[in-house]
Amino acid sequence: MAKILITDDAAFMRMTLSKMITDAGHEVVAEAADGYEAVALYKQHRPDLVTMDITMPNLDGVEALKQIKEINPLAKVLMCSAMGQQNKVVDAIQYGAIDFIVKPFDEARMKEAIENALSR
Repeated sequence: MAKILITDDAAFMRMTLSKMITDAGHEVVAEAADGYEAVALYKQHRPDLVTMDITMPNLDGVEALKQIKEINPLAKVLMCSAMGQQNKVVDAIQYGAIDFIVKPFDEARMKEAIENALSR
């Protein structure tokens, strides 16, 4: 069972991801609504995996990814994006994101991405 931090500015998305993650047998240790909160919660909880929305207010997912990777270069971050954000997805992969999934989430794809990320 992995400890996972969920980051998304939409409460509904956090709730959806939380259910998928717990149904897959993992623990949601915290939820963040923006990048600043994600970085602070990462420092506090040191989760095994972070799910990170790309587009968020205050600090977007790519910038939060960079900061988390500065804290821990081995951090595993799974990016979540809506269609049409390919340029940001490419940036995220360049900065060390382990994978990305497209919204709306497919539960089987989400489970597969989590398992793949955790096995690295």
